[in-house]
Amino acid sequence: MQDVIEYLDRGPHHIAYRRLFGRTPGVMFCGGFMSDMTGSKATALATHCAAQRRAFVRFDYAGHGASGGHFEDGTISQWRDDALTALDALTEGPQVVVGSSMGGWIALLLALARPQRVRGLVLLAPAPDFTQTILDHELSPTERERLQCDGRIERPSEYSEQPYVITRRLIEDGQRHRLLDAPIALSCPVRIVHGMRDSDVAWQQSITLIERLQGEDSHLTLLKNGDHRLSGDADLARLTGLVDALCGA
Repeated sequence: MQDVIEYLDRGPHHIAYRRLFGRTPGVMFCGGFMSDMTGSKATALATHCAAQRRAFVRFDYAGHGASGGHFEDGTISQWRDDALTALDALTEGPQVVVGSSMGGWIALLLALARPQRVRGLVLLAPAPDFTQTILDHELSPTERERLQCDGRIERPSEYSEQPYVITRRLIEDGQRHRLLDAPIALSCPVRIVHGMRDSDVAWQQSITLIERLQGEDSHLTLLKNGDHRLSGDADLARLTGLVDALCGA
């Protein structure tokens, strides 16, 4: 077993990761926008997998956490490719992929790219197509103009003193990876958990997502008092239970 920070070269930047060796199916965690692999959900999964002697990988996208690169240069394409690199280089055998917020979008793209490797998905407040949601519903006329002229805007974050940076490049690249406008050709089991008090990603979007998934083994749990983070003790227990069930415990 091992869980120390290591680095994986990927072109012009390196990807920081922590890995536990163990039995399969393994578990892989994809974090959210401007988050990193030290968050409560990733840490809880690491502790749980270590106790079960199960393989586990968590990593930071380029421009996030301990990885190289600049956040403002990041796109959905780049972060998906970071996840693909981690899956291909750091895991063996079938994997249950857990995706939180933007990581839910990345996890879906990962499963579409490597269907033979992904045994199942656990998606927590998933945010597929969030770049389109920002463009359509969240930007003021002033922000739209600044995004076009300057190529970037800053928006306040509830979770950090650092603002969210949204770039025109991120928005435009997100268009290439939209999923909610058509059927999603995944057959693996999918478990979605979404809080109905989520102020960042509307829970109704998860209803759209489950309608688009073509696999029959897709379940959605709505939590009446759940927020976006889903990191309370009960939330973490639910998460590990879902992962165990998909792994076959």
